[in-house]
Amino acid sequence: MKRALLASTSTLHGQNYLAYLLPEISKLFQKCKVIIFIPYARPGGISHENYTDLVKKTFKDMSFKVKGLHEFKDPKKALSLAEGIFIGGGNTFVLVDKLYRNELMELLREKILNGTPYLGTSAGTNICGLTMQTTNDMPIVYPPSFKTLGIVPFNLNPHYLDPDKNSTHKGETRETRITEFHCINTHPVVGLREGSWLEVKAGEIKLKGNLSARIFKAGEEPYELETNSSLTELN
Repeated sequence: MKRALLASTSTLHGQNYLAYLLPEISKLFQKCKVIIFIPYARPGGISHENYTDLVKKTFKDMSFKVKGLHEFKDPKKALSLAEGIFIGGGNTFVLVDKLYRNELMELLREKILNGTPYLGTSAGTNICGLTMQTTNDMPIVYPPSFKTLGIVPFNLNPHYLDPDKNSTHKGETRETRITEFHCINTHPVVGLREGSWLEVKAGEIKLKGNLSARIFKAGEEPYELETNSSLTELN
């Protein structure tokens, strides 16, 4: 039975790291004694150690402890035994490259599908779609594949931004980029705004948070999906 929280972001403006999600995280990992944090996305060049320390500090009052996957001599064994898993934000290309080259992608997928509770934010959410092709990140490395976990039957675009009608910027909007994706690909795409997340329980997928999500389907006009709505049939 799948149990996952897939959040657009780790930090809302004016808040501490993961502050807005802590009650949900506590419930997600309530039966875990230790969770594994995978720091491979390395946002802004932060070391694996410092990134993991941030997570440990954030969760210090929780009922569970945190161990970084990089702390283990055998990452595959550590992941196979994990009671809970968290992957944070950073660069999705770097994250996917590391997971493939360390032979962890399929193991991670099996763990989540078999019921290990999973928390993803930003890049950690991106990889739960069918592919990583709707990330906003720059391709600073070339992963072996763009195929990702397929925990949900669509693609994701965390940090989705609506077009600013008053802006003088002439570059492509997020909506334009997703439309370009649909010129070649057919996967639906869910634009997750900041402060929104998907709650995955067994076969149900529900939008949570205070904001609607922007839904894109190939050959159709995008539309809004209100919070607390189901995305289970979106494919």
